[in-house]
Amino acid sequence: MSLTAAGTHTIREGAFGNGTHLSCRACGAKSPLGPFYACMECFGPLEVGYEYPAITREQIEAGPKNIWRYQPLLPVPVDVASFPNTEPGYTRLVDAQNLARELGLRKLWVKDDSGNPTHSFKDRVVASALSATRELGMKVFACPSTGNLANAVAAAAARAGIRSVVFIPKDLERPKIITTAVYGGTLVAVDGNYDDVNKLASEIAGEEEGWAFVNVNVRPYYSEGSKTLAFEIAEQLGWRLPQQIVIPVASGSQLTKIDKGFTELGKLGLVDATDYKVYGAQATGCSPVAQAFRDGHDVVKPVKPDTIAKSLAIGNPADGPYVLDVARRTNGAIEDVSDEEVVEGIQLLARTEGIFAETAGGVTVATLKKLIATGQLDPDAETVIINSGDGLKTLDAVADRVGPKVTIPASYDAFVKAGLQ
Repeated sequence: MSLTAAGTHTIREGAFGNGTHLSCRACGAKSPLGPFYACMECFGPLEVGYEYPAITREQIEAGPKNIWRYQPLLPVPVDVASFPNTEPGYTRLVDAQNLARELGLRKLWVKDDSGNPTHSFKDRVVASALSATRELGMKVFACPSTGNLANAVAAAAARAGIRSVVFIPKDLERPKIITTAVYGGTLVAVDGNYDDVNKLASEIAGEEEGWAFVNVNVRPYYSEGSKTLAFEIAEQLGWRLPQQIVIPVASGSQLTKIDKGFTELGKLGLVDATDYKVYGAQATGCSPVAQAFRDGHDVVKPVKPDTIAKSLAIGNPADGPYVLDVARRTNGAIEDVSDEEVVEGIQLLARTEGIFAETAGGVTVATLKKLIATGQLDPDAETVIINSGDGLKTLDAVADRVGPKVTIPASYDAFVKAGLQ
């Protein structure tokens, strides 16, 4: 028997796949698998540990065209795909030749996660969290969110037939509010920023039984879903690792888990364990990790967010110190860009590759450009950047920058006079 937030619940054998325990990222102490997210020894964050069997490329390639093809590498049961879920993943890796040419890069790829069911990478982590929620017998699927996670949780809960309660800052972008509320769950607007919302969610998780806050009390399972970005990139590159990768940083979990995914593939012999550099991208109006990196600090000082990139506006990022560790260990960097550069990044990616990114994608493209200009990123090395969401979610960022070039009467003469030939 295992104690869960819902009371006493029997966790079935194989509920977490090849996951065998939870391990503290700070002190290394091990805990049993369950609804635990803080180390009992030092209160550090927990993550899933595994004992992997032999896994082959052929075994993975025979799997479904979604993240469940990597089931042996995730904390989910072998029958995970049989339960109703949004089936995220296996998004396209775009050969960005036009953008590469404009920026002076030899080879550039865009991992475009706007193609997920709710149009952001959050569908990946939510699918992993939903599996844990089901296996732990928890009854409410919840989250604090800056928008994309709200969409993903509400949609996944609707698909699975489970109650959802989502908490957001009241000033969130209108499209993200609508695309959460439409799924019919309970949407709660909170008078405060994301860090205020997250604090409230943590308090509720500590008091209410059976509530699975995906990025709080089931976070160890939730965060593992980001590894599938690493797995797909490697597989789509022909089972090899890129030399450089630029990743947007909010909580920092996506960046650290992509690094973990690359590392696991190398240890399992699924790819050659070649060196790679990891770069983090933040908006200047919320750049505590970039500032700590520049200052040579190991501690990330919280800030009050003030940026149009609301999906990255986490002033006290949980994985901030671990992002610093990854960037320094791989000889990468963490940079930030202004809101003006963010908008220019959105337009640059749209103009060159036909990909309309939300503000987080604009941050990543603008940071890539800055890293090249400052000589921190090698233009001759094969590079991947992450577009984590769809621009339709953040239309206000470019609404006053784009539109019709001219308005003409409905006549051929007017067409000619306007010089449109």
